[in-house]
Amino acid sequence: MLESKPLISVIMNCYNGQRYLEKAINSVIEQKYDNWELIFWDNHSTDRSAQIFLSYDDNRFKYFYAPSHTSLYEARNYAIQKSIGKFFAFLDVDDWWLPAKLEQQLCLFEDQTVGLVYSNFYWKNEIKGIEYVAHHKQLPSGYVLESILDNYVVGLLTIMVRRAYYELLEPKFNPEYNVIGDFDFVIRFAAKWRFASVQLPTAYCRWHGENLQISGVKQHLYELEQWAKYMKSNSIIAQKLEFRKFENNIKRMKSVYEAQNGNYMHSLKSLFIISGLKNKVKIIAAILLPRKIFANITNR
Repeated sequence: MLESKPLISVIMNCYNGQRYLEKAINSVIEQKYDNWELIFWDNHSTDRSAQIFLSYDDNRFKYFYAPSHTSLYEARNYAIQKSIGKFFAFLDVDDWWLPAKLEQQLCLFEDQTVGLVYSNFYWKNEIKGIEYVAHHKQLPSGYVLESILDNYVVGLLTIMVRRAYYELLEPKFNPEYNVIGDFDFVIRFAAKWRFASVQLPTAYCRWHGENLQISGVKQHLYELEQWAKYMKSNSIIAQKLEFRKFENNIKRMKSVYEAQNGNYMHSLKSLFIISGLKNKVKIIAAILLPRKIFANITNR
């Protein structure tokens, strides 16, 4: 049983987030569940982020200025260390929550075997001026490792974590990553504890063209390759068939990237080491088709 209204720590990491910050902060204030603290970790911002945050008069707000600028994932660890809630959730400055987010998720922790709760969310594409639901199929619950290795559906902006289980995870967020640290954290958490899911969207993820996932494709692929090598020493993850499929998909993604950047010889050679007809067809299409046409076909 949960104690009556446990404290939830909201972790907000910020580096020059003034453009979107008020929307994110206001979405926390508007939560129907009100027993929370907002941990704001200022990673040496040079804009007006600090002034905006400190302009709010709310004793649940806690401001911390980083001793030095660090990677996002090291900063996440530092921010969590400053929190005291039995549960914590993440909201980056360019995203926002719907008012029932914390309330809808907290009740699922009545099941003491659940370590993490997540939900669906909306993509807000500001480049194209559209928004849409991220996932249309049923989100998995329970021991979801195989499912999310096969189809990763967990948005960090939607998750809530039970601190007692988080404390048992080592490393926490891995500071060696600059792009895939959220993915790495969630996969390793799924290898140990049960997840529960809220099928309805509880948040908006803003896609504005400056997100790390967009701007760091080469770095993303490099980190995924390094992650796969590291995970081979994890006896729970490495034995999964879905992990071996994931390794193959990383090779296909790298081959497509190389083809789109003119390194056709690398892509042609990869056809002999990558398994799966669909993967081979995508590589051939990436070699033969202009980038825009290939993107339009694969994004349908």
